[in-house]
Amino acid sequence: MKKIINLHQNSLEYTLKFSRRARRMRLTIYHDGNLIVTAPHRMSEKTIEQFILEKSRWIIDKLAYFKNRPKPIFIKDRKKEYEEYRNQALIFVQKRIEYFNQFYGFRFKQIKIKNQKTRWGSCSKKGNLNFNYKIFLLPEKLADYVIVHELCHLKELNHAQKFWDLVVRTVPDYWQIKRELRKVGL
Repeated sequence: MKKIINLHQNSLEYTLKFSRRARRMRLTIYHDGNLIVTAPHRMSEKTIEQFILEKSRWIIDKLAYFKNRPKPIFIKDRKKEYEEYRNQALIFVQKRIEYFNQFYGFRFKQIKIKNQKTRWGSCSKKGNLNFNYKIFLLPEKLADYVIVHELCHLKELNHAQKFWDLVVRTVPDYWQIKRELRKVGL
């Protein structure tokens, strides 16, 4: 539901979403300036507004950041684009996983290509690897980083040092690539 709050003499529109799965509140700001507030089910609007006011400096800074940034390379959620690239992305990801898994030897159940809004990839506890179809449109070294990142989550389902020690085996400059990937945006 759309809401409006006054922040430092400016009114700000945001979308409020309640989630039964949420344990705490979350703020998300997209490149187009949309602010999404996700709150646990049954949380009072007064508590939510107080949270937004407490985070107002961060919100204003992020909105200014996105206003001055070039728009992302990709068009958001185009079903036609997804249908066009899904199979090519799957073939690409399968080949790269086959290559990198020579170094790791991890077992996984399946690989899926999805039309995700905010993630390049994910790894489930069950051993399923999921990738955004847009990975196929990335420069190869960025795509490889995403693939290795999710592959290493098969062994370490967190971002502790053991996880990064796995990543560095095949992507020694992962910090630099990680920064580049943030610049590209989704």
